[in-house]
Amino acid sequence: MKKNLITTFIFAIIIKFTIVNSYSVEPEEILQNPQQEIRARNISKNIRCLVCQNQSIDDSSAPLAKDLRELIRIKVQKNDSDEEIYKFLTDRYGDFILLKPPLKISTFLLWCLPFVFFVIGITIIVQQNKKSKKYIS
Repeated sequence: MKKNLITTFIFAIIIKFTIVNSYSVEPEEILQNPQQEIRARNISKNIRCLVCQNQSIDDSSAPLAKDLRELIRIKVQKNDSDEEIYKFLTDRYGDFILLKPPLKISTFLLWCLPFVFFVIGITIIVQQNKKSKKYIS
């Protein structure tokens, strides 16, 4: 029984790491020019899948992610610069499509709220510790 459990656990770990490190780019999407393919992959690793939202389109198997990967490859083949491709995508979908959105007025809250929540959390923990020490004394 223990051998089966250990074997299953090891198999699950191997599958997890295999799936995490695999990409969803299909063979027919790959460009013939290796430099263009590398460029397209680098761009698609920085673009958020609008369906999955926590994955890049390079990692996602959603149909919309595939469409965006193909769109990026078309623009790479047309020799559009990376900045032009990112601008096209952000004009169409907003800064949310970038996995690392730029710091500007419209994304200020997105960058600052985690720090605000961290400070609020630390403050609550400190206050709770002070209250618990009063009850112990």
